[in-house]
Amino acid sequence: MKTLLERQPEHEALAETLSGQGVQFVFASFVDVTGRVKSKCVPVGHLADLLAGHERYTPRGLGDLGQMTPDEDECVAVPDPATLCILPWDRRFAHMTADLYFGGREPFAHCTRSILKNQIARAASLGYTMVLGVETELYAVRDLESPAPVYLEPLKRSGKLRPTAAYDVDSTLDIMPFLIPMVEAMEETGFGVFSFDHEGGDGQVEFDFAAAPALEMADRLALFRLMAKQVAKQAGLFVTFMPKPYTEAWGSGAHFNMSLVDVDSGENVFRDAEDRRGRGWSKTAYGFVAGILRHAPALAAICTPTVNSYKRLQPRLADGTVSWAPTWAAYGDNNRSCLLRLPRNRPAVENRGVDSAANAYLTAAFLLAAGMEGVTEALDPGEPVQDLVYDWGSQGSQPGAVHLPRNLLEAIEAFDADPLTRQVFPQQFVDAYVEMKVREWDTYHAQVTDWERRTYLEMF
Repeated sequence: MKTLLERQPEHEALAETLSGQGVQFVFASFVDVTGRVKSKCVPVGHLADLLAGHERYTPRGLGDLGQMTPDEDECVAVPDPATLCILPWDRRFAHMTADLYFGGREPFAHCTRSILKNQIARAASLGYTMVLGVETELYAVRDLESPAPVYLEPLKRSGKLRPTAAYDVDSTLDIMPFLIPMVEAMEETGFGVFSFDHEGGDGQVEFDFAAAPALEMADRLALFRLMAKQVAKQAGLFVTFMPKPYTEAWGSGAHFNMSLVDVDSGENVFRDAEDRRGRGWSKTAYGFVAGILRHAPALAAICTPTVNSYKRLQPRLADGTVSWAPTWAAYGDNNRSCLLRLPRNRPAVENRGVDSAANAYLTAAFLLAAGMEGVTEALDPGEPVQDLVYDWGSQGSQPGAVHLPRNLLEAIEAFDADPLTRQVFPQQFVDAYVEMKVREWDTYHAQVTDWERRTYLEMF
């Protein structure tokens, strides 16, 4: 089978080195629209062929994106050697991320990694690199059938930890059989973990680690999802990145902390002591904010990509306490009720709307494009919001305030209508994504729920 690249002698040597370290097999994964890694498993002796683009796929339809036809050409997976790592939880395997090329000639329209690389290249042509930090949250449960969080099933303590179990040391220690090997695996693969904790929901945890250039961070998050699921299984647990797994639960976010650095100097360009607002932010930062706010409804289709995502984007939890998730396209100075926060402890724009189901490549690409539009057009977002937006009425408290989409259908309609969408994503991707998400909404909306029966069955 013809390869995309030439075999390299150094890759033969690399295969021998890996084999000497106990590696038997290698994955070179592309990442589908749901954020799951997909790959064939290749014996380590064929590593040089793998790196030369030997492995081919028929990926359309995988991850429920687009329809595959039996007569279309295949995609070639070209691994990025810089992402190579031995999987710490099972050292028989090594892993890389890969780009998909349709027929071996051009980036595949549905290759999520290539979509991000295009926006990174555009930003670089304008003199900027985006650095990204992500606050990853997930839920750990005993198994797929049990609605109880992992440690609360035997301990029965959920009713005593109110309003939230966040930062509770006792609760954190209870889940250490998963947390310790997870952090050890993250450290070995270069995540730079600096903290982890029990979050607000019962069995909900967060891992915080070093920021990195956007592509490196997206690659890291693809590995993180795989790692979390595999390490949890070894502890007899199951983890989910479903944004809102229980009605009473806190939502799982994946806050994107974005900053721009100068390509030449490497200096962060979001700070400016001469800020006319007196908050220390640059015109570049404000422009980046304004660009994201301009496209917030369309961005929601990627940042909050599931029917379930909009159960998280509510002002309050079931018990009436604030949800800490955004509902309005607004920004604030350290205001955590807004979609965008300008935090005081780091030179980054925090997007609190992104949830744990989001594909990091697609999300970073769309947010970078929106932010760069604001920078290049020198947009101004106006004054930051000071009050809690959870208390805003249906029209907001600011002229022109825009409510975030209330459901997936509203988000996907905004995505389809926004001109920026087709500047970031290939037309083939847009058509398939819109079709997929409308079908997801229609399938959900056609279901008759227990809530409806409880509310209406005897009423009418």
